[in-house]
Amino acid sequence: MADAVQTRPRAETVAAIHDAAARIRANVASVVVGADEPIDLMLAALLAGGHVLLEDVPGTGKTTLARAFARSIGASFHRIQFTPDLMPSDILGIHFYSQRSGEFEFRPGPILANVVLADEVNRATPRTQSALLEAMEERTVTIDGETRELEAPFLVLATQNPIELEGTFPLPEAQLDRFLLRLAVGYPDEAGEIEVLRRFEQRSPFDSLGPVIDGAELVALSASLPQVHVEDAVAQYIVRLCRATRDHAAFDLGASPRASLALFRAARALAAMDGRDYVRPDDVKRLAQPVLAHRLLLSSQSRLRGRTAADVLDEILHELAVPVVDA
Repeated sequence: MADAVQTRPRAETVAAIHDAAARIRANVASVVVGADEPIDLMLAALLAGGHVLLEDVPGTGKTTLARAFARSIGASFHRIQFTPDLMPSDILGIHFYSQRSGEFEFRPGPILANVVLADEVNRATPRTQSALLEAMEERTVTIDGETRELEAPFLVLATQNPIELEGTFPLPEAQLDRFLLRLAVGYPDEAGEIEVLRRFEQRSPFDSLGPVIDGAELVALSASLPQVHVEDAVAQYIVRLCRATRDHAAFDLGASPRASLALFRAARALAAMDGRDYVRPDDVKRLAQPVLAHRLLLSSQSRLRGRTAADVLDEILHELAVPVVDA
C-alpha cells in the first residue's frame, strides 16, 4: 500500500506530461507538416529547459515552427534578425532619458520574451552573439550593472544557414555548448508538400492557432521531471558515451560534462513525453546525435579524410555496450 501511495504522484505527473506533450505536438503539427521528429525534439528541449539550434536551408519552416510553439504554450514571442551591424543593446535593451518624466527609463529588448527566435545568428559579430550567453545559461540579463531575471519558460531558438557562409561569423564552441540540441527541419515528402499547399490555400493556419497549455503549467511540468527514474546503468551509459568522445582520436574536443547533463535531462523529458516514468537506453541513443554532435570538434586529419562528427559518433554508439535495463 505504501509503495502504491509513493508511486501514484509519479504516475500522475508522467501522465500529465504525456497529455500536455500530445496536445502541443498536435497543435504544432496542424501548421508544420512532416516535421514530427523536430517537433518532438524541440518539445523535449522545452521541457528540459534547454535551447535549440536550427540549422537548415531557407524555406524549410524554421520560423513557422518557432511561432507555432510560442502560440501553443501561450508564450510571448520575439524575433531578432541578426545582422553584422546589430549591437548587444539591440538585444538586451537600453536605459534612455525620458523628457516627459525627467528620469532614465528602461526600454526592454526583444530578449525579454518566453520564446526568442535568433534568426541567422551567425551573421552577427561575436560581441553581439555573446550577448545571448548570459541569458541562455543564467536566465538573466545584465544592463548597466542591473541584473534582471527572465520570465520562465524561456527558450532561445537560433537559426543558421549551413550553405551560405559568406559574411558570417561561426559560433564559437562556448556558445554552441549552450544549445541543448541542434536539429534540422528538412524538406517534407511529396504528400506532405501537397498538404502544405492545401493548408495555406485559403488562409494561414496561424489564424486559428491558439494555446493548448499555459506557461505556468509548462514550468510546473518541467520542474517535476526529476520524478522520472534513471537507472544507474543508464546514467553510466550516458557518461561513458560522453567520455568516449573525449578519448577518441578523431576529436580534438569531446563532449563536456554540460553535454552529459544535457543528455540526461533530455532523456528524462523524452521518456515522460512517451508516457514512461523511467529512461531507456534507446532514449539516449535517439538523442545522442542532436545533443552531442554540435559540441564535438573534429581533428584536422579527420576533416581531411571527409569524416563528420555524426559519422564518428555513430561508430562510438555502435561499439559502446548498451546496458540491459529491466523496467
